[in-house]
Amino acid sequence: MGWLFLKVLLVGVSLSGFLYPFVDFCISGKTRGQKPNFVIILADDVGWGDLGANWAETKDTANLDKMASEGMRFVDFHAAASTCSPSRASLLTGRLGLRNGVTHNFAVASVGGLPLNETTLAEVLRQAGYVTGMIGKWHLGHHDSYHPNFRGFDYYFGIPYSHDMGCTDTPGYNHPPCPACPQGDGPPRNPERDCYTDVALPLYENLNIVEQPVNLNDLAQKYAEKAARFIQQASASGRPFLLYVALAHMHVPLSVTQIPAAPGGRRLYGAGLREMDSLVGQIKDTVDRTAKENTFLWFTGDNGPWAQKCELAGSVGPFIGSWQTRQGGSSAKQTTWEGGHRVPALAYWPGRVPVNVTSTALLSVLDIFPTVVALAQASLPRGRHFDGVDISEVLFGWSQAGHRVLFHPNSGAAGEFGALQTVRLGRYKAFYVTGGAKACDGSIGPEQHHELPLMFNLKDDGAEGEPLDSGGAEYQAVLPEVREVLADVLQDIASDNISRADYTQDPSVTPCCNPYRIACRCQTA
Repeated sequence: MGWLFLKVLLVGVSLSGFLYPFVDFCISGKTRGQKPNFVIILADDVGWGDLGANWAETKDTANLDKMASEGMRFVDFHAAASTCSPSRASLLTGRLGLRNGVTHNFAVASVGGLPLNETTLAEVLRQAGYVTGMIGKWHLGHHDSYHPNFRGFDYYFGIPYSHDMGCTDTPGYNHPPCPACPQGDGPPRNPERDCYTDVALPLYENLNIVEQPVNLNDLAQKYAEKAARFIQQASASGRPFLLYVALAHMHVPLSVTQIPAAPGGRRLYGAGLREMDSLVGQIKDTVDRTAKENTFLWFTGDNGPWAQKCELAGSVGPFIGSWQTRQGGSSAKQTTWEGGHRVPALAYWPGRVPVNVTSTALLSVLDIFPTVVALAQASLPRGRHFDGVDISEVLFGWSQAGHRVLFHPNSGAAGEFGALQTVRLGRYKAFYVTGGAKACDGSIGPEQHHELPLMFNLKDDGAEGEPLDSGGAEYQAVLPEVREVLADVLQDIASDNISRADYTQDPSVTPCCNPYRIACRCQTA
């Protein structure tokens, strides 16, 4: 355990709440300008239709809309999975869950996380001389060596999983509503089963829990301040940097600080969108003031809206998955319908990414890893197959050629976790398994297996309402190729070095700053 103690000492000891403990910014400025910086912002549970630049009905994202006009907007961009942990694992590895082992979410008491033999983007860039920071939601394992500080990030400030996975004193708006953390020494209450009351939500700075329960009302501003300080210090050092910001927005509970005059569900959601938009705007302004010409800023989402949260969920825009909604259940988060994984995405890099351009290329969160590695002049890890591709030519306006094929894994609505049950081939989309996630009305669409896949032409039917006639010429022309590409990727995965995640749970690994106080409440000064 000696090496672990030393590592904890080096990355976990805090000098003060305003400094970045033991992050080595102080290296010669000779690398300045040679390699680009990267800021990757990942929004949680955001809908394609939440972005005003995508959907005219949205009026709450002025900063993101401005970024779209100053950079490139992607309208056919997809999460690698439609729920939290698998999507984030794929972003940081460039690999689908069947390869990296992360096929469903980790829990508060999870022993494991993203398998340790998987190489993260932060590890690759740190080897290439970058200083690396992560702010926000991790959700890839918090116990022992699964913590972000041991996965390539020099600095970490954030929460270890979703912010509804623990009680707070500021519970915000949820559906159903959740109570605040218990204050006394009596037994915890037992409210709705969707609410956590037995342990408070922790906030980490590196390996230290600095607040438990976290105050959700000022979390966004803390994220903005920590991001600004990291960007400023890294820029002043002359080292290139990677900053990964995984926002709490737009996941519930919504912690809206400026409550609308007549608080209703949609008004509350709009207020949350404006708060998220302001946070992104603050980060972009910091980039513009400190390292504008040499920083690539990427904004996207981890999956579609959580429809069972009703008025507190986002907008899928036109991608309503109407075939599924007629069967019952939601066609958004946790599903392979377009509303579950087609997400807003923007790229901003003055002088490199052309301004006010809309790209229709078929792209994925999977592409972030190989693209950033290529732009950083680093090398992909050996002995691994990757599902993402370097899309630099698309970013720089030289090409509209993205993926010919994407595979969408089951993320909880139907089928086996991680299974590639849906194939996107150009304009066509073929479902071998369908099913809806829990909807606002409580319905859950039945799981159905299709020996002849259910197929849609997305160019003509983005709402996925009317499947092609399986006996028709168009369907019969596409079916052999769908079968071929699916068989090819499954064979490729079988021959790859794949990982297995440890999904066991143990209450003893639950983050707790003070086990002697109810809900693990930290002593306050």
